Order: sequence, then C-alpha cells, then structure tokens
Amino acid sequence: MNKLKKLWNYLWSSFWFVPSLMFLAREHKTIVRMEHGIGDFVVQNTPLASLAMESQPPIELVSALQDAYIMDRHRTVYQDPAFGVRQLVDMALRAISPGINDTTTAVMCIDYLTSILSRLASRDIPSVYCYEGKDLLVIGMGQTLESLMAESFDQIRASAKGNTAIMIRMLGALQIIASLTANQSRRQIVSGHVQWIEELAERTIESSHDKEKFENRLARLRKSLGVDNKKEQI
Repeated sequence: MNKLKKLWNYLWSSFWFVPSLMFLAREHKTIVRMEHGIGDFVVQNTPLASLAMESQPPIELVSALQDAYIMDRHRTVYQDPAFGVRQLVDMALRAISPGINDTTTAVMCIDYLTSILSRLASRDIPSVYCYEGKDLLVIGMGQTLESLMAESFDQIRASAKGNTAIMIRMLGALQIIASLTANQSRRQIVSGHVQWIEELAERTIESSHDKEKFENRLARLRKSLGVDNKKEQI
C-alpha cells in the first residue's frame, strides 16, 4: 500500500500538475506563472502563482489553483528529485567537515551524484515555458542540468580546499557527465566546473606530490574531451 501511495504521488506531480495549470489558463484565457517550484518552502500568505489578468480573478479560478497544489511539511524525493541531491550533498559536507574528516563517505556521495547527473546529461529537460500551439499558458519553475550541477557540486567544491581526493573525484564525475552529452551548452556548463576546480586546486593544494596527481588527472580529462590548452573551453 505504501509503495502504491508513493507511486501515485509521483504520477500526480509529474503528469497532472502542469496540465491542470494549462487547463485553467486556457479556460480563463490567461497565463499562469508559478511563484514556487516543487519542493520550495512556502511562507503563509505569499502567492503560489501569478495570473496575467487585468481584473481580479474569479474566486473559482483562485480555488482551482489552490487545489492544484499539494502542500506538506516535508519534501519527498518522489515529487522533488532535487531533495535527493540535497541530502547527498549534506552527507558529503558533514563527511568532509574538519570535525569528521571522512573523505571516503564524501567520495561515495559524489559517485551517487554523478549517477544522477549522468542520467540527465543526455535527456531532454522540458522548458519552463508551456505552450499549446502558439499560446503561452504556463511559466513554470523547474530544475535544469545547470541548476542541479550547481546544487550537487558548488558547496562540496567550496568545502574541499586542499582535499586532493575530493577534487580528483569531481574531475572524474565531470568527465563522465560530459561524455554522455553532445549538447554544447551542457558541455560549457561542465567546462565551468572544471575551471573552478582547477582554480581551487591551484590555491589550496600544497604538496608537490598531490599537485602532480591532480594535474595528471586533469590532463587525462582534457585529453578525453579533446582539449589541449587548459584555458580552452570544453
């Protein structure tokens, strides 16, 4: 029963939510703009959505919009995949904190984040602009590969100062992600992360031995991506 409930929650959020907003927008000849994404914290008395209307929206439309949203006290990975990413990042951050210094656990978290991002690298991610024909009906709020990569790697990278193992593992993650997409804009996103890790390594790796290991891994990454000059973009 619990599995069926979780499946229903996933189907509800994935296949019913946006179409219901599009239906309401079409019926009332308006554009619905989401003000909160799935999983966002919502403060009481703040709007869930905005409408492109010159006059006050009818009460039945307001009620229908409210009914389209499911509110709960806690996020779930079934309706909000970014929450799963957040949990892995939090585990990695705790692991590499000075009081714990558990690099192995942090590396495992990076591996799982790599698995998630690799699945997305080659997939089409729907636009937040939802049309019916030429008519714009809904402006949504959703995750992109860029936002999920930032969520996955930015804080871990910032906390990995001097940790060669973490930085090398992140280079490996980026190589895998880049290898699974031919989309140049997505590869450009990967390029940015490579550059930021390289800058961190230059500032914080002190041991000549560790520097050599990092440079060797970086060189293999560049070679696999067909980049000769370290300042070139992927």
